[in-house]
Amino acid sequence: MLRVLYLVHDLSDPAVRRRVLMLRAGGAEVTLAGFRRGENRLAAIDGVAPLELGATADGRFGQRLLAVAGAAVRLSRRLAGTARPDVILARNLEMLALADRAAAHFGGAVPVAYECLDVHRLLLRRDMIGRGLRAAESHFGRRARLLVTSSPAFAEHYFRPLSGIRAPLHLLENRVLELDGDTAGLPARARKAGEPWRIGWFGAIRCRRSLALLAAFTRRMEGRFEVVLRGRPAHSEFDDFDGFVRNEPFLSFEGPYRNPEDLAAIYGAVDFAWAIDFFEEGQNSRWLLPNRLYEGCRHGALPIVLSGTQTARLASQSGIGVALADASPDALVERFAGFDEAAYASLHAGLVKLGPEPWVIRRADCAAFVERLAALRQPAAAAPIASPLANKVDCHDR
Repeated sequence: MLRVLYLVHDLSDPAVRRRVLMLRAGGAEVTLAGFRRGENRLAAIDGVAPLELGATADGRFGQRLLAVAGAAVRLSRRLAGTARPDVILARNLEMLALADRAAAHFGGAVPVAYECLDVHRLLLRRDMIGRGLRAAESHFGRRARLLVTSSPAFAEHYFRPLSGIRAPLHLLENRVLELDGDTAGLPARARKAGEPWRIGWFGAIRCRRSLALLAAFTRRMEGRFEVVLRGRPAHSEFDDFDGFVRNEPFLSFEGPYRNPEDLAAIYGAVDFAWAIDFFEEGQNSRWLLPNRLYEGCRHGALPIVLSGTQTARLASQSGIGVALADASPDALVERFAGFDEAAYASLHAGLVKLGPEPWVIRRADCAAFVERLAALRQPAAAAPIASPLANKVDCHDR
């Protein structure tokens, strides 16, 4: 059984929980270590007792650097008694820095895989700060044997032209984890006459512009559209998230949810999935393929996307969703002013035709990923794979 040491920046991140489930479903034994940021439900739900390396605060990069430096000093003590891993999987740059120290603790020959699912805006700066962070990424990633990312646009716009990481790339999209799920088609949709249309914005809620845009749109539609928010708001990105939502007549926040257990219920209660993100606008937000795109499509909610983004590109290739040429209240009102059940049924039929498979990860996919990590135990190849997209997994092969 492959032993994986998974180093993470936020133990309470639902995406960390999914990755642990995926690794274990693929046959790996996982030791989880990382920083606490908010309440950590992982241990209580999955029987995993993480090794806490300290606490960090959302949006405070300097504090995170100090926490990583302190954790590096204490890391050998925290890992004492931990079985030697076969592979270290490091999520995000700060954990890549700790992976080197962890490998040294175990004798220095443990291969490292670097998991980077978002490209932080500081890495993209052209000044000394950006150059310094990219140099640090290159330094700490010099022994990385694999780069795991979630969108081909990250390779195209960052890892190929800017990053110093030279490891082969493995594309692992943010699909819904369904280990033993039903392979039947998408659920049927039934709406009561006169009900408002509902847009679901679920997951990491961190985009102030989206919140203002949806508030203005729903007010102008005078109740024909409502927005339901669920997940983890990044309070550091908003002046007063709770107060703002409370004062909006057509917005509601319904708290956290379990992923993947609650996805069918929460997406089944909405008609559309908001798949637009202006956080780090023009950079990360244009390149990412968000969880909510896959989750909504898997459970029958039509994605609302912004033209010119990687999200819109995938939706267009699949022939689904509602694309906005301009993200403004006027554009939203114009697009949905005459929207009715017939229009929705026509769009939804295209999504139903695809079925669930383009949007899910099955047990066999988990095993394939663990096998890919297990292959890192072999001697390094003489040269890295030439194209960062060489390991791209086509969604229709799943």
